[in-house]
Amino acid sequence: MRRWLPAFVLLTAGALLGGLAGHSLLQGEPTNPPVVPKTLTSYRDIVKKVLPAVVSIEGKSAVPVKGKSSRKRLDDSQVPDEFRRFFNDFDTEQTPQLGFGSGFIVEPRGVILTNNHVVYGAAEVVVTLQDGRKFSSKEIKTDPMTDLAIVRIDAKDEQLPFLPMGNSDVMEIGDRVLAVGAPFRLRGTVTSGIISSKGRNLGMNKFEDFLQTDAAINPGNSGGPLVNLQGEVIGINSAIKSYSGGWQGIGLAVSSNLAKHVMEQLDKNGVVHRGYLGVQIRNILDRDLAARLGVPKEGGVLVTQVFDKTPGGKAGLKEGDVITAVGGKAVHDMNDLQMTVSWLPLGQATEMSIIRDSKPMTLSVTIEERPKDYGAKEETAPNEPRGRNNNGVNVIGLVPRCPI
Repeated sequence: MRRWLPAFVLLTAGALLGGLAGHSLLQGEPTNPPVVPKTLTSYRDIVKKVLPAVVSIEGKSAVPVKGKSSRKRLDDSQVPDEFRRFFNDFDTEQTPQLGFGSGFIVEPRGVILTNNHVVYGAAEVVVTLQDGRKFSSKEIKTDPMTDLAIVRIDAKDEQLPFLPMGNSDVMEIGDRVLAVGAPFRLRGTVTSGIISSKGRNLGMNKFEDFLQTDAAINPGNSGGPLVNLQGEVIGINSAIKSYSGGWQGIGLAVSSNLAKHVMEQLDKNGVVHRGYLGVQIRNILDRDLAARLGVPKEGGVLVTQVFDKTPGGKAGLKEGDVITAVGGKAVHDMNDLQMTVSWLPLGQATEMSIIRDSKPMTLSVTIEERPKDYGAKEETAPNEPRGRNNNGVNVIGLVPRCPI
């Protein structure tokens, strides 16, 4: 009996422990406390990295004015009421104040990226860094077609803190982001959220690629960065969708990939040079129409009109053609085509893949610079019935707001 006693004790203890463990599992109690990633408990390290490069921007007019600012607002006649860009006009007494917003340093030599509507109409701006230093600047370059602008400040030989531009294309819905800026003049404000949607094209600007976020954005945030958890800028906070005029959970940020193209040209040339085709197009949303046209599943856009003496006309494009790729890049929708064409090298021949009469073809098109007034009449003119084209495709009422 003494010989078996130790074994009996061990078996009994094991059974008791096993029973307790089984009871714990049945009750849903974890045997080990969960480990919470640091990124879920605090964004402090990212914020410390980002904040020093975020600035606030205040516009000054050339001549002092009495009373409420007499600055002419941007023409928002084409912008739906529920979309709000953030302007701040202030009741002033002989104070030449204009808009107030945010921005961020993208080059250590003092290049700042912001929204066009933040600096619109300003002859001079005052840039305030996070550490309180102020710089005045008259070097303002704008691109109203994307609502973007750059401001240069003279920091002498000092290397200023700056933020790297990230790749907005790799962001996915659900990724966490931070919005940084000066809402209601509260400098250094940080809010968090996620990417709610991508590739929004809302008709606010002629060239658009918005990221949607639920990170809180308010007046004064315009021009500030939307950053990923590596501290890279993946968007420029620009507007909200709101029926109340206040924050309702839908913020819009210009994608960093679009902003990089604009920023580089503004910094180098002072203006943005864009290519164009000279055609009206529409998305192919009808499966039956796609089948009749012989369009592959990947998509494509339907040409509804070709203007004379334009790159598209010279290349031999015709109404009813379906453009599936340009310069080796697949075209899925109108926004794809517009963005691709606008950044192609000017004056160089580029291959364009099309489908005509259900047959694939390749055309050679030489992209030219988009005229300044191109599309102005078409944007305001009503869509008119145009009957059927030579391929029997009904194009009534399919003229888009902005030709490409």
